[in-house]
Amino acid sequence: MYFAVTNVIPLLNYQLHLTFNNGEEKIFDMKPHLTKGIFQELKDTNLFNTVKVCFDTVEWAIDADIDPETLYNGSIKI
Repeated sequence: MYFAVTNVIPLLNYQLHLTFNNGEEKIFDMKPHLTKGIFQELKDTNLFNTVKVCFDTVEWAIDADIDPETLYNGSIKI
């Protein structure tokens, strides 16, 4: 099954509260990704908080995005 992000809320400590199209809510920790490429810019919390749903995943104002499968498989169900 393909999981798409339907809602995202930025949380403290570089975490994302995600809702998927199957109704599941999960927490994704972005901290491990903040040392890689364009994601380093998201250490700026103002920029991190620009996250929004774009198509079936999340995207930031710097045009960075993450594969929705990575988000789903790498997050913890709440």
